Amino acid sequence: MNDTDIDRIADWIVRRGLAGADETELLRAFCEKCAGAGLPLGRGLAFIDTLHPVHEGRLFRWRDDGVEEEATRDYGRSDQGASAESWQRSPFFHLLQTGGEELRRRIAFGDPIDYSIVQEVKDAGHTDYILFVHRFPSESSIGEMDGVYSAWATRHPQGFSDANVTALRRLVPALALAIKSGALARIAGTLVEVYLGRDAGRRVLEGRIQRGVADRISSVLWFSDLRSFTTITDSAAPGEIIPLLNDYADAVITSIQQAGGDVLKLIGDGTLAIFRADDPAKACALALKAEREMRRRVRELNDRRGGEGRPTTQVYVGLHIGEVLFGNIGSVDRLDFTVVGPAVNETSRIASMCRSVDRPVLISQAFVDALPAEKRNHLVSVGRFALRGVGRAQDLFTLDPELI
Repeated sequence: MNDTDIDRIADWIVRRGLAGADETELLRAFCEKCAGAGLPLGRGLAFIDTLHPVHEGRLFRWRDDGVEEEATRDYGRSDQGASAESWQRSPFFHLLQTGGEELRRRIAFGDPIDYSIVQEVKDAGHTDYILFVHRFPSESSIGEMDGVYSAWATRHPQGFSDANVTALRRLVPALALAIKSGALARIAGTLVEVYLGRDAGRRVLEGRIQRGVADRISSVLWFSDLRSFTTITDSAAPGEIIPLLNDYADAVITSIQQAGGDVLKLIGDGTLAIFRADDPAKACALALKAEREMRRRVRELNDRRGGEGRPTTQVYVGLHIGEVLFGNIGSVDRLDFTVVGPAVNETSRIASMCRSVDRPVLISQAFVDALPAEKRNHLVSVGRFALRGVGRAQDLFTLDPELI
């Protein structure tokens, strides 16, 4: 590989990085381009930590021997259990501890086989193995994302030549930058979805961040909270409160999202969500589907928690449909992307009435009117109520007790 080849591949990496290329495809094409230019790669690996509520990072792999291998893999925490032990025995961890940026093992030429990964690549017929750690300054790291790690192996009888190693030293930093670019875009998407919801997060990433910009939409509204939560917090051990909230929030949020809804806000033990569809009847049906699934999940959760001797509860739900403003609300430097309007307040008041009438779900007249006639047969009236802060009384309905 000559300087012209290196410059050509480096230019390609930059262009693909700016285009937001998928990291797995980027690694594959990089390895194939290097091999085509005379750098005899047999295996390539790169990984980067991330900021994600479940995964610690993502790993990308390529090999030229046709062996089936998962090209992309999300990995979990490496700071506990067997994963921690495996990580601490790796050459990458050694580089981090010693401050090094490069480690090479000329496998076929007498270098020590001092790491399990070195033995693995030797068993696969490789003769030379080199690793790089390209660190980020502490002020530019996000969460655990402190660098890009990579490893490269060859089966060439003479191993990597000096020119090969020079080419890798020049090209891999550019590849690391392109991988970092992809990881940052993925982190941004993860953060806005986790903290704002899927639809609101997408709108923010599309540039809808100007204060006061909002769409007037018609939507099914869901507001739910936990029965007797204040009593539970007063009587339960402090260490039980957060696990309890997480358990029931998981049942509620998962059910809403699987039914096609978007969770916009968590307010203590309360959840605000919307369901949208071209046909209002379909949006209402999605909300009812989420409510059924949530009940199933809560029953299973209560069986498990009750068997463990831990506090249990139920979920109250208010369902309504109406016109709301959906957009940015707040100060110039602290915004919330949410829904506001009288219909939102009504939904909250409807949910709070569940306690008074001792029903797990209450549904507005407007919601019932949007349902097909056959669906209304599953509902029964619980009466007409004056809701606090709402100017007119509401007829409220619940699910037929025989169907719950």
